[in-house]
Amino acid sequence: MTRVLLRGAQVITMAPHRPDAERSDVLVDGDRIAGIGTDLDDTGAEIVDVTDRIIMPGLVNAHLHTWQTALRGVGVNWTLADYLGRMHGAVAQHYRPQDMRTGTLAGALSQLDRGTTTLGDWCHNTPTPDHTDAAIDGLLSSGIRGVFLHGTPYSAADAAHPVSEIDRLLDGPAGTHALLTFGLAVRGPQLSTPDVAVADFRAATERGIVVSMHQSGGAPGPGWEAVRTAGLLSPSANVVHGAGLTDEWIKILVDEGASITCTPENELGQGHGSPVTGHLLQLGAAPSLGTDTDAIAPADVLSAARIALAHQRGRDHDHHRQTSGTFSLTATITAKQALAWATVEGARALGLDDRVGRLEAGMQADLVVIDGSAPRTWPVTDPVATALYAGAGDIEAVMVAGRWRKRQHALVDVDLDALRGQLQESADHLLPGLAG
Repeated sequence: MTRVLLRGAQVITMAPHRPDAERSDVLVDGDRIAGIGTDLDDTGAEIVDVTDRIIMPGLVNAHLHTWQTALRGVGVNWTLADYLGRMHGAVAQHYRPQDMRTGTLAGALSQLDRGTTTLGDWCHNTPTPDHTDAAIDGLLSSGIRGVFLHGTPYSAADAAHPVSEIDRLLDGPAGTHALLTFGLAVRGPQLSTPDVAVADFRAATERGIVVSMHQSGGAPGPGWEAVRTAGLLSPSANVVHGAGLTDEWIKILVDEGASITCTPENELGQGHGSPVTGHLLQLGAAPSLGTDTDAIAPADVLSAARIALAHQRGRDHDHHRQTSGTFSLTATITAKQALAWATVEGARALGLDDRVGRLEAGMQADLVVIDGSAPRTWPVTDPVATALYAGAGDIEAVMVAGRWRKRQHALVDVDLDALRGQLQESADHLLPGLAG
């Protein structure tokens, strides 16, 4: 097994009962973290000098429609209605299996470049098994840790999720891959009949996998009460957006351990509704973060964390003005909390918090190295702040399961020129479909 000792960095572990940041070494043995500290046993280890660097857990993008990468930026001026009509009502039907593979591969590599090591790939354009398999192949080929959330096209009739297809995936070769897990991406209680919503939740519960659904742009439908009555709300349930849920329903979900993933830039820009960050914080909970789709906004989890943080601080200041006549005199949310939304909370939302999201002995060696010596980051007076405000160009290296996926500011083991050509061909094929 390969051993690597990362020596001399400021380490943000995100682990409880440890400092926000500490000058320490990180020992990687195989696919796991063997130790964090000083005077670690470096026998047989490759020594990597990371002085003036910051090491933190790999980021978690808990919600991305990765298959849409070839249409990057086409919907920058779209509302939610535009997106549903043009992406799902028009162009989605023109996707070939190779478009699914290319978009997913390119999107996953883009995530690695930005420091994301775990991706919740919400794939709801799977009209055939070939489309599904191609998307999974793209995900696996990237080297990212993925949770493939299998969905169905929005053009399909309202019906229970095709469990035979998810069973095919769970029982097939991909079901044993170390970096891949599966879940259900369902229409959910807002958009399905109560019977369908209950059937989908029960299918996920019986298989012990995550069930994820959208909820935004309107009040919760009767399916929510049906799922609750059936006793199917649990930590395996993941609600994306959460806009439109009442305070009562948010509390019910939090009490049952369900997670809510906010995609703040997309939610604010398209009309989903305001992020429910504050509602969660008042209940002692917190959001996980996603970026939704490259067609609308850049898939940058750290940007999502900063937007969510600034938006909620702004709302808190406004509330304080209304009650006291002035802005809040202390920060209502810390930078470390926002960083936790992009790491710890994302891992929990995807059912992987026993493996990733923190740097601790025994956890998977999924980590990011941030260059703290560049003009835009130096001096590092607060490692947490530097990490939160890092851009893709500051991400010097990325490791997934003990293997380098980015090093010296460049992705490794990938032919980017060939991929660019494939992605352009895919875009040229798909773009005419936006016209209907």
